[in-house]
Amino acid sequence: MKVVYTLRHRAHHPERELEDSRFQEPFEHPGRAEIIRAALAADERFEFVAPDDHGRAPIDAVHDPGLVDFLETAWTRFQEEHGPTHDVIPDVFSMAGIRDGMGPARRPDSISMELGWWCFETTTPLTQGTYDAARSSVDVALTAADLVRGGEGMAYGLCRPPGHHASRSLYGGYCFFNNAAVVAEHLSRTTGSRVAVLDVDYHHGNGTQQIFYDREEVFFASLHGDPRRAYPYLTGHVDETGSGAGSDATVNYPLPAGCDDDAYLTALTGACERVVASGAETVVVSLGLDTFHEDPISDLSLTADGLERCGRLVAEMGLPTVVLQEGGYATDALGENARRWLSGAMGPGAPAG
Repeated sequence: MKVVYTLRHRAHHPERELEDSRFQEPFEHPGRAEIIRAALAADERFEFVAPDDHGRAPIDAVHDPGLVDFLETAWTRFQEEHGPTHDVIPDVFSMAGIRDGMGPARRPDSISMELGWWCFETTTPLTQGTYDAARSSVDVALTAADLVRGGEGMAYGLCRPPGHHASRSLYGGYCFFNNAAVVAEHLSRTTGSRVAVLDVDYHHGNGTQQIFYDREEVFFASLHGDPRRAYPYLTGHVDETGSGAGSDATVNYPLPAGCDDDAYLTALTGACERVVASGAETVVVSLGLDTFHEDPISDLSLTADGLERCGRLVAEMGLPTVVLQEGGYATDALGENARRWLSGAMGPGAPAG
């Protein structure tokens, strides 16, 4: 299997995040991608490929160009007004209730307020190299899609930063640009074919759902921790099924704490059946490995064997598949978990490429 990877992800390297009213070392850090890279490099079935530059246009097709402009300049602007700092996080957030009954807010000019205009939470610091890393992550994803369009049955994009929490006009949840949504939009526009996004990260892919919620050409299915207890809390309920032209093009599977291999595979079977029934001709998998039982910020109970079974089940759909890395924070096991999921998707004894 071809693996798309670049060292540029290392440019995004926050020193700490603010979560549960504590400053702590980030769960999402450069070591995650390097651990996965090392595990796959040790397996001769995986072949590494550098990403091509796809420019900004595919990102603008999914995201508000104002968000893209902001991320390109925000760290430098903040340093000029308030620096020096290594990380940059919002102090104030744009909430509708502030102007309740007074009409919509004006887009702010102050960098301090713009942070809270474009970001929805506190665990996603900007650093000097964040924009370059996020752009490179999109290039990784699009190059994996190009490989599949070129005839590969499956390709893996080792994306970092991840992407599925980024909505059209907001970043957060460790995500800046929505890699899976950019790929799905790009494939839909350039091929005219129907695309499905299958999100198997522990955390609901709120951004991907929001981007395609009222559209029919991209089907979205997500398995995740029940939002009554799991981040991002506000999306991912079973009654969220799409709107307008996108009615019934979204399906959510909120899962109970402790969900084990067999229970998860049952839900994944249902999701795969819905993907096939949607008429999708290509699948984009948002691969979160934070469903693993030792993950420090999740509460499902999948084993490495279960992850391999998941990969095999996805492959059994028989559809061209672009696999993009999202979460997974049990670093001691992360590389092997990625290798096992992808090995399952390749099948026993599968050759590289």
